[in-house]
Amino acid sequence: MCGIVAAVAQRNVQGILLEGLKRLEYRGYDSSGMTVLNNGSLTRHRALGKVAALAEQLDNAPLPGMSGIAHTRWATHGKPSEANAHPHHSSDQVAVVHNGIIENYEHIKQALQANGYTFTSETDTEVIAHLLADKLNSGLGLFEATQEVVSGLGGAYALGVMSVVEPGVVVGARQGSPLVVGVGIDEAFLASDPLALLQVTDRFIYLEEGDLVEIREQGAIQIVDRDGHQVERPVHTFEHGDGAASKGEYRHYMLKEIFEQPEVISAALEGRLSTNSVLVESFGPEAQVLFQNTRQIHIIACGTSYHAGLVARYWLERYAGVPVQVEVASEYRYRHPVVPDGTLFVTLSQSGETADTLAALRFAKTLHYVGTLAICNVPGSSLVRESDMSLMTHAGPEIGVASTKAFTTQLVALMLLTLSVSKAKGQPERAEIVAALQSLPALCKQVLGLAGQIETLSQAFAEKHHALFLGRGAHYPIALEGALKLKEISYIHAEAYPAGELKHGPLALVDSEMPVISVAPNDDLLEKLKSNLQEVRARGGQLFVFADQAVGINDQDGIRVMKLPHVHEALAPLLYTLPLQLLSYYVAVLKGTDVDQPRNLAKSVTVE
Repeated sequence: MCGIVAAVAQRNVQGILLEGLKRLEYRGYDSSGMTVLNNGSLTRHRALGKVAALAEQLDNAPLPGMSGIAHTRWATHGKPSEANAHPHHSSDQVAVVHNGIIENYEHIKQALQANGYTFTSETDTEVIAHLLADKLNSGLGLFEATQEVVSGLGGAYALGVMSVVEPGVVVGARQGSPLVVGVGIDEAFLASDPLALLQVTDRFIYLEEGDLVEIREQGAIQIVDRDGHQVERPVHTFEHGDGAASKGEYRHYMLKEIFEQPEVISAALEGRLSTNSVLVESFGPEAQVLFQNTRQIHIIACGTSYHAGLVARYWLERYAGVPVQVEVASEYRYRHPVVPDGTLFVTLSQSGETADTLAALRFAKTLHYVGTLAICNVPGSSLVRESDMSLMTHAGPEIGVASTKAFTTQLVALMLLTLSVSKAKGQPERAEIVAALQSLPALCKQVLGLAGQIETLSQAFAEKHHALFLGRGAHYPIALEGALKLKEISYIHAEAYPAGELKHGPLALVDSEMPVISVAPNDDLLEKLKSNLQEVRARGGQLFVFADQAVGINDQDGIRVMKLPHVHEALAPLLYTLPLQLLSYYVAVLKGTDVDQPRNLAKSVTVE
């Protein structure tokens, strides 16, 4: 969702800004723009659609300059249009880029209009530009003007601002939306994601809530906190190489990330298992006592991460004996939850900047949880910094909007959590699950070796408009995730149900035009699942079954079976996720959709 790039250097920054925007395309956007300060004037290009349209404008009319800001917009206030695209200017004196939502913009806009300011867009962002111009006209410098302006803004934002009043200066602000500082050699940068700047630096400062930053010529960086005190924030070296953000030999980022799963699962396990046991200390030195005192767990997440939490509920209750409640973050934060004594609060997020999940964490910290744990992929993210404990998934950068490797590494982390809670409570070691975890990457490679067969299978979906996914037990959330992937990237309407619910409504939808996809691991619910599949077959439904090679389900009229290697029952949800990801991918390719950047969606949802 929306992306910011800014630069102050001793060289032309147009190429840096444009490359940064290209690297932020995965976040989801509908327009883009760039403003550069050149010879004392702010010059700007904006374009509707892909960054390529902006690049074409720059080819025809370059924007040379040594300081600038750029943006990709995902519409919230006002339809996608060139007029609504960022940067927004005020009287050609000040330029602003903004991620987030200004909740009190209407009141501010009315006051500005009364003072003679004219608005040229439908956005909430334009009020910031005019407010800054007003403060600059009163004699304030850009940094002080920004301080005053943000003190009156309600909502969430990350800002990048520049002005003709102070050439060679860009000011940034962070409140509820991520913003990082890129530290270069005699130059400095701002971005909403480190990936945008990996072509120029691998050193970053992660701003904290309420921080204001000024970057200047010669790479000077000044940061003040929400109380106006000058502070030093640590500089982190980005742990993944620049190549992590390229597609390599793959046609799409999503396919690359699907095939990276054996390696990232290995990375997620590295250093966290002994020969036959989990290392509880992986969660931190206080984890042993905290887990020992945990009587209940609340898991809060959004989207795909929510599905991971649903799987973990089955694991934690079965293997650790701890009751678990899983909730969508956007619902939890507006409830009045009852928190029993000894309840651990767990959040799941790929980016660590998901707005609803962050808000839920902050709300939870006002309640009586025994502790907070973040399972996340980004070490310097807000979710990690604001939680008592964290466990990194080590998935590496995930560019495709539809999550793949982030989901499976979250599942690995949640199984580690399950085993750690169980161990801390003095329950018997689960050596067989530990052994299964250690062999999981090799099994994943075997499943990915079926990609050609799954690609052939996908042709049966090319003309379909609806699909039904079925699963039982811990595989019901996997059915939910399979349906989500198919709808996200192929735009086929897909739903998922527990297989036992077929007779309670969904069976009415089944006919020869409704493909039904099911996963059939070799577990204690297999026979019940087989009965459910016969219910579909008896009504003319077309079944597509991903089954354990030993369960005895074979191809026959109305049933197509993809046989998977045997895996320990506890880890079957992880393995059975992979073929559903591949199926969705190949169906989307057949449909001709934008696989990596599906319409209307954003990678990191940093506003409500």
